[in-house]
Amino acid sequence: MNETGVIDLVRESMWVGGLVAGPILVTVLLVGVIVGIFQAATSINEMTLSFLPKLIAVMLVTLLIGGWQLQLLVDFARRIFERIADVGM
Repeated sequence: MNETGVIDLVRESMWVGGLVAGPILVTVLLVGVIVGIFQAATSINEMTLSFLPKLIAVMLVTLLIGGWQLQLLVDFARRIFERIADVGM
């Protein structure tokens, strides 16, 4: 495998990682901002108020798109295993 193959592999792995983690991270960010605004408006500084909505949102997003994420990771793993034969060359 030459330098371009390695660069393509790293690029593809970063892209797949972003696709898998992105929706969950964006959801947590949005829920955190909404809860933060709510806490600032009501002066409630309870730690569970900021943790539980994020946890519930992550669970819901994972239930909704978990199958897609798993399929994306399985396809990427298959492509990696198919490239193993090219490593020795």
